[in-house]
Amino acid sequence: MKASVLHAYDESLSRDEFVRYEDVEDPKITRPTDVIVRIGGAGVCRTDLHVVEGIWRSKVDVVLPYIMGHENAGWVEAVGSAVESIKVGDPVICHPLVTSGHCLACRRGDDMHATDSSFPGINANGGYAEYLLTGERSLIKLPTSLAPKDVAPYTDAGLTAYRAAKKASRHLLPGQFAVVIGAGGLGHIGIQVLKALCAAEIIVVDRSETALQLAKECGADHTVKGGTDEVQGVLELTGGNGAEAVIDFVGEGDAIAKGLDMTRNGGFYYIVGYGGKIELPTIDMITSEKTIVGNLVGTYPELVELMALADRGLVHLATKEYRLSEANQALKDLHHGKVRGRAVLIP
Repeated sequence: MKASVLHAYDESLSRDEFVRYEDVEDPKITRPTDVIVRIGGAGVCRTDLHVVEGIWRSKVDVVLPYIMGHENAGWVEAVGSAVESIKVGDPVICHPLVTSGHCLACRRGDDMHATDSSFPGINANGGYAEYLLTGERSLIKLPTSLAPKDVAPYTDAGLTAYRAAKKASRHLLPGQFAVVIGAGGLGHIGIQVLKALCAAEIIVVDRSETALQLAKECGADHTVKGGTDEVQGVLELTGGNGAEAVIDFVGEGDAIAKGLDMTRNGGFYYIVGYGGKIELPTIDMITSEKTIVGNLVGTYPELVELMALADRGLVHLATKEYRLSEANQALKDLHHGKVRGRAVLIP
């Protein structure tokens, strides 16, 4: 099969070629619950750029060369002998984690903390290829309204945004405020999820006018231009108090400190983006009673819920399509901020 393969790390992201488009061996079924998916779309994520930079080297055991791509959807190509829930030809979206389902975390539905798992595109070969090896437990059949190439990035970007927005929606009431920092690939999904799940007013902060326009299209009630005095802008919109929930999809630079300043006393700051540090005096934590919540990618049931919203047209994913052979261009466009929404590779 054809694949775009990572052969070497590039800490400065300055090379002309991050991945190499080449022929590799087809994946093979070795376990009864294995499934091979013919890729219809593979999302290009900022995490992929972090993989290229080598940031994940200390977190996962990967030997180069290997295939990135952890946001995948397509059609079932082949199944193991024990697979019963799906059949060859079914359109499917892949939860990013492959687990056996036997450990206690899995049985509680918390697969992301499974004791034994693989993460295609992170610690195993992923979907920057024509075919992907995954497992039956990871697959969700798609309704006829959703095409694989249109939903692939939901499996990480969408699912992560959904998880954070769902947490916030559980305590947000009419008359209250939610701030979304960053209206890019994740943020524009989070805005729509908040709109679908709660009645709070949504304020979006971003430095890009293009992103702010996308935020308005996704249902933002207010937008604030970042990079200047966005904290004051949010305080003015919230009566000087700040928002009951702030979801930070940036998580680096000054976004963290400003995000906490935008959070009202007793409110919740949800951190999704990463790269920075949270530093604040403990006395401020005590006197403000703010809650800081970390957010990993969501669970299998949450991906089912997100697909239900997408099927009803309540969440739409903005995508830019590239051929699989154009993976380098997609990665470079993402790196330079030229992608509106999410980039998707199509074999």
